[in-house]
Amino acid sequence: MSSIEQSVDVNVPIRTAYNQWTQFESFPEFMEGVESVKQIGDTRTDWVVEIAGVRREFEAEITEQHPDERVAWRSVDTPRQAGVVTFHRIDDDTTRVTLQMEYDPEGFLEKAADALQIVRMRVKGDLERFKTFIETRGGETGGWRGEVPGPHQQDGTGPAPGTGGSGTGYDIGEPMPPRTVNPEYPRETPLPPPGTGPIPPAPGTGPAPGTGPVPPRDTPGPVI
Repeated sequence: MSSIEQSVDVNVPIRTAYNQWTQFESFPEFMEGVESVKQIGDTRTDWVVEIAGVRREFEAEITEQHPDERVAWRSVDTPRQAGVVTFHRIDDDTTRVTLQMEYDPEGFLEKAADALQIVRMRVKGDLERFKTFIETRGGETGGWRGEVPGPHQQDGTGPAPGTGGSGTGYDIGEPMPPRTVNPEYPRETPLPPPGTGPIPPAPGTGPAPGTGPVPPRDTPGPVI
């Protein structure tokens, strides 16, 4: 499995960034190689993607989701992948979006592409295009605020669903809910818990204008 981690700071409130990410059918507008995403159930999506000239269709399921915090998913079958997107408040109008993925290339072309870091560069580009997409619009196209409890919550060992978000149901135009991956990935992250702040800027970026200095960081769901 190949691991990918990228982050981007977007100049919108955490609620706006999170809401837009739940609109899976809009992914082809900013994700390279994603031809279509269709919602086929409360926690299932059907994907058609192209990577290094190889076209794939697969289903993915959301394994955990909490408003303004995280969306985790995994593929149901091949190509194998799992990931999580987390949202971190930097200030009232700035959010860090961090994408972590584990991806299992299939076939020579995809393995060659991964060796050349094409997939990693695509993920980075997707996050930058997401930033442009949401900042240019100035608001989300919709949002789903429902909870999908992870296995640690379903077995009663974790916090009850709803304690990390703002309730269930639809928001802004009542679109369909989102879907995600492997609840056990990432295993560890040096970032503070999602939704809290402030936190240091992403690698290669400086503090937002007027926010003053921030301490350095050492910090990981598709281009799928």
